[in-house]
Amino acid sequence: MNIAVFTVMLPDLTPEQAATEMNAAGYNGVEWRVTTSTPDPNTPPSFWTNNHCTLNPTPQDAQRARTLSQNANLATPNIGTYINLNEHNKVQDAINFATTLGSPSFRVGFGTFEGNYTQHFNNARAFLQDIISETKPKNLKPLIEIHHRTITPSASLTHKLISHFTPDEIGVIHDAGNMMHEGHEDYRIGLELLGDYVTMVHLKNMQYEPQTKGVWPAKWAPMRNGVVNFTALFRALKERNYNGWFSVEDFSNALPGKDALKDNLAFIKETYEAA
Repeated sequence: MNIAVFTVMLPDLTPEQAATEMNAAGYNGVEWRVTTSTPDPNTPPSFWTNNHCTLNPTPQDAQRARTLSQNANLATPNIGTYINLNEHNKVQDAINFATTLGSPSFRVGFGTFEGNYTQHFNNARAFLQDIISETKPKNLKPLIEIHHRTITPSASLTHKLISHFTPDEIGVIHDAGNMMHEGHEDYRIGLELLGDYVTMVHLKNMQYEPQTKGVWPAKWAPMRNGVVNFTALFRALKERNYNGWFSVEDFSNALPGKDALKDNLAFIKETYEAA
């Protein structure tokens, strides 16, 4: 298995520390979190607002990422950028960063979906066409993540958006954890539908918090204890002969980052083998 870590899950580590820990734990890849960020040393680290394991979309940090990855023997299958609809300037920054790093792809998103779906869908498809006109000549691919509260919360809606393009032009990040928030479909159906578009598989877990009345809210959970059926997921991936990358993003805070790296890798290998 090719297993990377999306560094968003290591907010209390610097990129240098994270590269060392990933290598020591036994991972062979890294998915760097890349977005404009200035960590505040006086504020507790957090996944999305004060993440110390974040690289800025600059030439200097792209070279920094390349050096860190090479020194730790970590491949760079993707970069986790935070590009929203029509942010063309961020696309060019991502292309430059990926080219310097040697990554074949970068993530593209559309932000939280509000308003008219059809209008948002048409705008997103046009934006993707513009991106692909820039990435295809450079042998790069934008990746769309299956993610709740977007126009691509399920495999089928993701396929609807990208089917206009070819798997050589665009890819998909499959995310079973996100799909348990919204968009869950049988893994076999979704993976058959998406086929060669699936370029990366994000691995994380979630659970529902029981309430005495009303709706049970969703929250992130440890990889070993939640509602994602990883055995079924891995079996479906094996049936499709998937041989791409897995990337871990554990948001549970059940263990310190360094310990979570080791425990998650052990769980994934055990479960994948058993499947």
